[in-house]
Amino acid sequence: MCTVALIGADGAGKSTIGRRLEATLPLPTKYLYMGDNADSANQLLPTTRLVRLIRRAVGRRRGERRDAGPSAGAPPDASRVPARPRGVGGQLTATAKATYRLLNQLAEEWFRQALTWYYELRGYVVLFDRHFFADYYAHHIAPSAPGRTLAGRIHGFLLSHVYPKPDLVICLDAPAEVLFARKPEGTVEAIERRRREYFQIRPFVKHFAVVDVTQPEDAVTRAVAALIGEFCGSTAPRWPEKTDLA
Repeated sequence: MCTVALIGADGAGKSTIGRRLEATLPLPTKYLYMGDNADSANQLLPTTRLVRLIRRAVGRRRGERRDAGPSAGAPPDASRVPARPRGVGGQLTATAKATYRLLNQLAEEWFRQALTWYYELRGYVVLFDRHFFADYYAHHIAPSAPGRTLAGRIHGFLLSHVYPKPDLVICLDAPAEVLFARKPEGTVEAIERRRREYFQIRPFVKHFAVVDVTQPEDAVTRAVAALIGEFCGSTAPRWPEKTDLA
């Protein structure tokens, strides 16, 4: 039927609103997490699940803890520069790891896109919690992205030119201080930076709307539901396609 992506910085309530809408929208709806945090994903490749089970078993034996950390579903903070590997052996190992991560990332992204096509063919509205294009635009796609690696450039090219974009993008937004108070991870400055990164995708998606999440949760849910209902029921939405960042 159509695809709708809920985006926004941590604390905006994407997962909460998405789950509520899946259960309450008067349209057949499938919720699909489209971020990198495997702990939040409701669909994963079987191979990814197997690797995670093995890592957890090894970690338990070693007494290790694997915490998700701040902004676990989004790209890493670009302001943090990773240490360069030393020597030929270190460089080869780093290249092999980067290649593995890229291939695994692409496999996961296309697996979820295949699920999207399957749900659409069955007549569902597919409601994305996050979206890879939105999460990675400022990191792997934008010409101004700092320190892009070869793997990042390849990933960015595929997301920009090959990977399907959502039909409708709804940005759940609030001042960074409000979002940090709801989910105190990272810093207010990092959240503000992430907020503005999401607004950079406006010129590259056909339909973009903003919902103020400083409202009560019920009001936010109704506002998002109204946008989805109007968009999926009409090829010519009557609400503004672009909204300026406050």
